[in-house]
Order: sequence, then C-alpha cells, then structure tokens
Amino acid sequence: MASRVNNIEALLGPWSEGQGPLHRKLTDALRHAVDVGYLPVDERLPSERELALRLAVSRSTVVAAYDALRTEGLLESRQGSGTRVCAAGRATRSADVTHQLSPVYRSLLDARDDLISLACAASPSHPLVREALHDVVAEDGDKLLLQLGYTPAGLPALREALAEMYIARGLATSPDQIVVTTGAQQAINLAGALFVRPGDDVVVESPSFAGTLDAFRTRGARLACAPIIDDDGVDVDAIVAQVRRREPSAIYVIPSYHNPTGALMAEWRRRRLADLATAEGVPVIEDNALENAPLEPDDLLPPIAAFAPPDAPILTAGSLSKVAWGGLRIGWLRGPVHLIERIAELKAMSDLGSPLLDQAVAVRLVPQLAELREEQRLRLRRNLDVVGDLLSEHLSEWSWSRPRGGTSLWIRMPSGSAAAFAQLALRYGVEIIPGESMSPTSEHRDYFRFPFTAEPTVLEETVRRLTAAWKAYAPRREEPSQPARRVVV
Repeated sequence: MASRVNNIEALLGPWSEGQGPLHRKLTDALRHAVDVGYLPVDERLPSERELALRLAVSRSTVVAAYDALRTEGLLESRQGSGTRVCAAGRATRSADVTHQLSPVYRSLLDARDDLISLACAASPSHPLVREALHDVVAEDGDKLLLQLGYTPAGLPALREALAEMYIARGLATSPDQIVVTTGAQQAINLAGALFVRPGDDVVVESPSFAGTLDAFRTRGARLACAPIIDDDGVDVDAIVAQVRRREPSAIYVIPSYHNPTGALMAEWRRRRLADLATAEGVPVIEDNALENAPLEPDDLLPPIAAFAPPDAPILTAGSLSKVAWGGLRIGWLRGPVHLIERIAELKAMSDLGSPLLDQAVAVRLVPQLAELREEQRLRLRRNLDVVGDLLSEHLSEWSWSRPRGGTSLWIRMPSGSAAAFAQLALRYGVEIIPGESMSPTSEHRDYFRFPFTAEPTVLEETVRRLTAAWKAYAPRREEPSQPARRVVV
C-alpha cells in the first residue's frame, strides 16, 4: 500500500477553515489524524518544507505544528529518518481508511453553508419531480402501500419503462435485463462486486471519476490506465494493449460526456470496445450517468452494448440524478439476463431493494426524459457561457477546452499544484477537487474540476473567490516532488 502521506491533504481534510492561527489549526488536524489512526505509528511525515508547499502555508506554520506535537510526544524527529509518528501514549493500531477519504465523499459528510463546494456537480430538482411525486401519492399510494416494499431487482413497472427507453435508443432490451439501483454509484459498485476480486486488474480511463476509482481500490483492484486523448474520448488502442498485457477482470469507461473532461466517445470507438468484450470475454462496465447532460441537441449516441451481441459481458449503468434530481436516488444496470440475475442477488444482499416511492416517481419520469434532457441542455449551455465569460475576464491564464457535454470544466492551471491551491481556496470559501484525485496514477496535478451546475449568481461568486485565491497563490509556484501512487502501467 502507498504511504498515507502521499494523500495527506485528503487525510487532513478542510483543516484550515474557521478562526484562529493556522499553526494551531494544523496542529489540531495532525493530532486528530494520529488519534483516529489515519497516521499510524512510525509513519514518516513530509518534511517541513514539503508539507508547507503542499498545504500552501508558510514553513513557520508547519515548524510550529511539528514542534507542538513533538512536545506532546506524538512526533519524533531523528537525523536521517525525518519526522515520524511516535508510539508514546498511542495505540499501535492503524485505520486503513485512506481509500475511503475521497474529497467528493468528504464534502457530502462535512457540508457547510458558508462554503461553495465544487466537489459535487449537483443540480436542483426539476419541477416534474414534484408533479410526479404528487401524482404517485394521490393515484398510486394505496396500491404501493399494499406491497411488502422489498423489490431487489426493481419495481416491475420501472423495469418495463427502462426497457422501452433502451428499445427507443436502438438497444433491444427486456425488463428482466434491468436491475434498479440506488443511484448510478451503487450500480457501478454492484458491477465491481460481481467482476472484481482483490489483486485483479481493472482498466480505467485517465482521468476518471474519483468516487469510482476509490471504489475499485477499496476492492483491492490494481488500476491499469488508458488516457482520454481528445473530445472523442479514450485511446481504445491503449485499452486493447492493456487487455492483452494484463487480462483484466473488467474495463470501466464513461462514454457519454466523460467525467471530468466532457468527452463524447465516438461511435467507432464504442464499436471497438463492444468487439473487444465479445472477442476477449472481458466485461465492460459503461457508466452513462451523464448521458442526459448534453450541450448540443441530438447528441445522443447508442450505448456500447448496442454494438455487441445480446450475451456480450457489457453492463450499462444509468441514472436520473443528473437530469431530474440528485435526491431521487434511482439508477440502474442493463445487461445480459445471466449477469443481471447475479447483480439482483448482490442487490438483495446489499439493501433488499431501492425505495419503492422513489421508484414509482421514476416510472412517471422515464417517459419524459426527452423533455428533461432538453431543458437540462439549455440550462447547462447558459451556465457554461456564464462561466466561460467570467474565466476569460478574470482568470485568462487558466486553460480549458469546451466540453462536448456533462456538467464540468476540466481546468489546467499554468503552474503549481491543484492540491496546494485547493488548500488556499478553502480559506477563500471554495472547495475544489484536485486533478490527482481523479487520476489513477496521481497525475493531472495541475488540473481541477469546475462544475457549472449552480445558478449564475453562485457561479459569479465562485469565480470571484477563486480569483482572489489565485492572486494569493500564484506567487507560490514551486511545487514539491511526490511519489506517484503505485498503479499498473
């Protein structure tokens, strides 16, 4: 396992928030990390200079914190061996939680009203959700309450509606090829539980969604990378090479409006992945949670499964979260019947089934996806124009490409480390996700993700705060060298 100090910014969390001197807040954060086992006994900490650069503070701040903890007996420093966590007065256990500390999840657990968080690309509820909920209670409530409430594979009416949706998109599907899940994240986790065992290789795009990368790592998988090379998506030749070299247990891709780059995988690349899954028997997990977040009209391509035989090992994940409401925790997996039956068994063991009322609301929304999708497109186009103009005016040295779709910009800073800038941005009231958190190899260190789903007034305030933070950070352009996370290459 990689040393925890490679991810010390995530271990410390938003430590610099609130009032008081920075050295005291850093002392408290390091003490807490030792107390709960995030930093176990004998763990070597970064040097004072390196930690100062990574946290965007002065070296004197780190010196004061280390000195205070040495006085408490929590740290010890020796010539040639650096500063380490000391056993004095501490249990020797350690908490193996480093792969569960994604900034995306931390932001949901530690939400604050005075902080603008760019960790989650969430949209407000669409009015059709309210209407559907009202109709379900008024028209279907009594019938639903007569049921036991446990539907591991999903409400039959919703499975039928989703099957009809795929048929309309050119992918023949029957209801027994669908499992309803509690959001797309559970769909991907169930697919991972089906295919991935500790020590297995999984081919993923680079960059990719941080939450899914963490889920695979938590299962003990080794990540083999294929880069996103243009706005048509991933380098399929690189995926083919990884499959033939590593014989992975699965391939995970985000073909429709890739997170975080916004790329739209070209149809010929989808065909090649479908052929690869068919010929090599390697499962493909395609995450289409963002397929209903376009920026151009009529820009919906068939899923990868549409180019493969019916029994090909391809599982297609979808969700209503990005197009209807994040609080409507309804997702799904579509695949061959023999795989979907196994997924349903895993789902039953996980939670016995997703909430019945949510599923009944989804039954009424799925036939209206075209309307939801178009309204989402117009709103995202408006917001992207707002953010683009603001960035051009105030932060022109940052670079980014207009995405094909999705909800975020993938921004590159001209210098420095996004992880260090994230530390400073917190002090100006903005939380960002550094690019290395979305990289299987801890690369993309000068990138970060900027969701543009908030209302224009919030986006304007976000750019104002980031501009102030960048002015404070820009002189700190030296960055420390850090060992990359061990991955399969």
